[in-house]
Amino acid sequence: MNRRFLGYGALLLIGMAAPFLFYPTMIMKVLCFGLFACAFNLLIGYTGLLSFGHAVFLGTSAYVVGYSTKSWGLPPEIAILVAVFASAGLGFVFGSLAIRRQGIYFAMITLALSQMMYFVFLQAPFTGGEDGMHGIPRGRLLGLVDLSSDVNMYYFVFGIFVFGFWLIRRIIHSPFGEILKAIRENEARAISLGYDVNRYKLMAFVLSAGLSGLAGGTKALVFQFATLTDAHWHTSGEVVLMTLLGGLGTVFGPLVGAATVVILQNTLADKVGSMITVIIGSIFVLCVLLFRRGVAGELAALYKNVVGGREGKTQRPREGWTGSAVTSTTTVPTQAKR
Repeated sequence: MNRRFLGYGALLLIGMAAPFLFYPTMIMKVLCFGLFACAFNLLIGYTGLLSFGHAVFLGTSAYVVGYSTKSWGLPPEIAILVAVFASAGLGFVFGSLAIRRQGIYFAMITLALSQMMYFVFLQAPFTGGEDGMHGIPRGRLLGLVDLSSDVNMYYFVFGIFVFGFWLIRRIIHSPFGEILKAIRENEARAISLGYDVNRYKLMAFVLSAGLSGLAGGTKALVFQFATLTDAHWHTSGEVVLMTLLGGLGTVFGPLVGAATVVILQNTLADKVGSMITVIIGSIFVLCVLLFRRGVAGELAALYKNVVGGREGKTQRPREGWTGSAVTSTTTVPTQAKR
């Protein structure tokens, strides 16, 4: 437990120092897509539901934040809150329709519904169509902190990410999260135990949609624009790639995958052009072949093996057992006779 708290503390310190070490805008993009991937992982990694249309919640919240700040003059924190509720409401509607089916049929329904909303955004006058919505003001946080500064904006984004990450982790390790894992592993058995599986699936879908909206609204404030790309099926495919690359069903895996994809895109896009998709695809294929549990999953397994091996070597015999470590490698205890 102490080791875990030290690890989280070290990550917080790194996050606090990041804007002075790296380009703040790129790190903010990593955090936004990292939160988006973590929200998607809550659905696919812990509930077993694959959505091919999750970008619709990212795009919806981006447009809601843009319109509410430009037309209604809402402060950024209220605009993001409105966007989260809008994405969660849309998630409730989509989830109510989609959870009636399973497997590939569920995925295809989410894709079809997201494409419907994509064409709504394309034709709606307030979204700007293909031109997108530009000039979204960052405003002032609580009327005091000027978010036009990249450093101030970074800490705002970092705070949102920490809150979202903590919430996802809390959900995963709660009794509700354990029921989601039971549904993922054996839905029929969960039904036989008396759980209303569809209700839990819907709740997970809504939570994932709301957290995706939190990422999308924050991203719109960072870059001060919202475009159709945010709601396109290609973005839905990217978040699947990020999650699988980092590690499906792991806590930090989606963040690792998002950081890998975003950094590669920002670093190589101006050097190799459209070939960046081929490079990322090749990395994904190698990861699937060599790291079946993703980057974070393999690192976690390696850490457990190393730490577990060390603890096994130094562990004292339990009471009621005799035996000594005659070699430096193994200890074979024998039960004491009474």
